[in-house]
Amino acid sequence: MYKKLLATTAIAAAALTANVSSAWCLFNCDYTKTKYPIVLAPGVLGFDKLVGFVDYWYGIPGALRDGGAKVYVTSASAFNSSEVRGEQLLKQTQDILAMTGAAKVNLMGHSHGGYSVRYVADAMPTRVASLTLIHSPVKGAGLADLIRNVAPAGTFSASLVQTVGTAVSGLITYLAGNTYKEDFMASMDSFTTVGAAGFNSRHPNGVPTSACGEGAYTANGIRNYSWGGTTAFANALDPLDYFFGLTSLAGYEANDGLVGRCSSHFGRVLRDNYPWNHGDAINQMFGIRGLFTPAPTDVYREQANRLKSAGL
Repeated sequence: MYKKLLATTAIAAAALTANVSSAWCLFNCDYTKTKYPIVLAPGVLGFDKLVGFVDYWYGIPGALRDGGAKVYVTSASAFNSSEVRGEQLLKQTQDILAMTGAAKVNLMGHSHGGYSVRYVADAMPTRVASLTLIHSPVKGAGLADLIRNVAPAGTFSASLVQTVGTAVSGLITYLAGNTYKEDFMASMDSFTTVGAAGFNSRHPNGVPTSACGEGAYTANGIRNYSWGGTTAFANALDPLDYFFGLTSLAGYEANDGLVGRCSSHFGRVLRDNYPWNHGDAINQMFGIRGLFTPAPTDVYREQANRLKSAGL
């Protein structure tokens, strides 16, 4: 009896917590209430929640739910090939569809997650309403090319980078409470200019045919959107800015520290020069960003409202 009471109390508390923001909502209470659930796919590092409290999408799911959206956060290998991570997202998306009974989902992918959502869209196009790519290296990333040039396949340096990189990614996956297989160099190979071109040839929908143009706004009945940024270092108080400030030097064009402005283009380009780095795109680290820059949570809410207005 005592255990049953505890369980009932826990469920009631969870329901109250989930709806507390809606209870206090006075204006635009359905601003983000899309027809179909929103599924968030992470990029490199792949966690949904690290060590139990560090959210990958800092404050973003809550901001979307505040306006009525149903949001599901997925996880993936910290580092692995686009196909492996795509299969991981496919399985989770199928589970979400089965659990919710929804006819379709709106997929949003950050960084390597952009490849994952495209993979899923091609695997089951009738179950996907839209794709939104966020700072995703559609045409590849200069840093990956640099790593492969320094550590060519079959060399000792490649073995060393693979060993260290895979060990680190395995630790991240462990701290996230996941058990995915890791392969650091498979991830890098996916991001090289050659690797990205290969993926694009297999999954061409939404990919621009020109160097810096837009792609198809709609393909296979799926709406395509993207946005990106061009400011690697924006706030000295953000530890991530120092990392992205350094990695930006490997880029071929204005970039967010990892992804170039034109490389981020996919489908309808909503904006490609947000004053954000790669971490700011997911509101990291802990919401710190450049002064007077747009709040990432607002941009996600605007996109959800755009999807809602499109009947998605």
